[in-house]
Amino acid sequence: MSTRRTALVTGANSGIGKTIAARLAGAGYDVAINYKLDSPAAENVARELQANGARAIAVYADVANSNDVDAMFEKVFAAFGRLDALVNNAGVQVFKPLLDVEENEWDRVIATNLKGCYLCTQRAGRHMKELGSGSIVNIGSGCNKVPFPNLSGYTASKGGIEMFTKSAALELGPFGIRVNCVAPGAIDTERTKAELPDFAASWARLTPLRRIGTPDDVAAAVEFLLSENASFISGQTLGVDGGLFAQPRWPDADYGV
Repeated sequence: MSTRRTALVTGANSGIGKTIAARLAGAGYDVAINYKLDSPAAENVARELQANGARAIAVYADVANSNDVDAMFEKVFAAFGRLDALVNNAGVQVFKPLLDVEENEWDRVIATNLKGCYLCTQRAGRHMKELGSGSIVNIGSGCNKVPFPNLSGYTASKGGIEMFTKSAALELGPFGIRVNCVAPGAIDTERTKAELPDFAASWARLTPLRRIGTPDDVAAAVEFLLSENASFISGQTLGVDGGLFAQPRWPDADYGV
């Protein structure tokens, strides 16, 4: 059995998940790159990490499907022998007014974002209990704190993830397992660029640090919470938003925006 640290990152074939996987590989982790769509992209990420000296595999699973999740964990254990870290990053959203959201769209968002987090945390937690240690980071959102219009399902799922994080931390703590949440603000990704023509400038103007975040800003926070430097931190949500969601919006306030 390997004595190296092993991490599983869900939804890691692109975007923030891909950056998290790369950062953890650079920190010495063996990395399992989960994907649901675009197998070639996931395999390419694994090859890139391998070329830089890491041990990495791509592994398919729809995280909302318990059979898929079980098969994914079996493949991770077969490849690496153990799991020390889990990052629940896989997520989807439906951008529609509440009154127009279809039932199947709501179900898909909640199943992927919240049920997937539960299934992967449960499976990882059972294994980590036997190890006597482990760390889990769930990826939340700014809508952990504030509601986002036209994203009712996404907001509900991410708010649920924050409370699930706290509940899991309480239950798993006695087994040496820490559970935390990272809540990104406005982050520069291909998806966000497609949401708004001038995404960076629009959100930088509203952010106290006057810039938007990068995937590596999020990955750095994840790496920290998984590390021994955060060994006494559990049940917490770390906002990676440049202060965006910390500011109250008083009617007479002038934030220079």
